[in-house]
Amino acid sequence: MMPISNLCWLAASLAFIPALGCGANDGKSAVSGLVTVDGSPVSGGSISFTPVGGRGPSAGGMISEGRYQTRVVPGPVKVAISVPKVVGERKLYKAANSPVQHVIEEALPPRYNEATELQIDVREDSSEHNFDLSTS
Repeated sequence: MMPISNLCWLAASLAFIPALGCGANDGKSAVSGLVTVDGSPVSGGSISFTPVGGRGPSAGGMISEGRYQTRVVPGPVKVAISVPKVVGERKLYKAANSPVQHVIEEALPPRYNEATELQIDVREDSSEHNFDLSTS
């Protein structure tokens, strides 16, 4: 049986293990910015960054009130932005008192997401990249 002081030391040591792989030395750069559509900040959505040529892991995050921030591998990356919009509702069941579910579609053209044309070069230090998108 271990003495209590050794158990405390072991527990304290294990508590710090998850932090070892996080932070500024993870090989990624902080990226943040503003996403607007037709001149207005996006209320909500998602943004993803995929390294060109598959030279590293993808990264992404949520867009809230037009702003996003995440950590991305430096170098050229393709950017995909998705902004959902509610276009209706449908019943979950055929029963009269069935709960309803929102029907959601993508608000942006495919050139910004599934067939993205967006690409940026992420620097090794922190960088800001704003995206002014159009629905037309």
